[in-house]
Amino acid sequence: MKKEKNNFQEIEGQLIGEITHYFPKVKVAVIKLSKPLSEGDNIRIVGGEDTDFIQEVKSMEVDHQKIKKAKKGESIGLKVNKKVREGYKVYKI
Repeated sequence: MKKEKNNFQEIEGQLIGEITHYFPKVKVAVIKLSKPLSEGDNIRIVGGEDTDFIQEVKSMEVDHQKIKKAKKGESIGLKVNKKVREGYKVYKI
């Protein structure tokens, strides 16, 4: 992974997905997963000029149903702490 120039530059993560959509009114991102993800995991979202933040996965949904674990290949809905855009990368740390 390329090192980013910010507070988290020393934190390495495993790429697990990409943002495919963002709903600004409810602050929910849709993430297409390339690796599994579980409630309680910490993720890092990186993209654009100045988006780079870490948050805990507190709840996930698939087709409006709450789930505890998501599998590779699924698209999940996840409430995010900051605005994101399509194409931003999601890392598990």
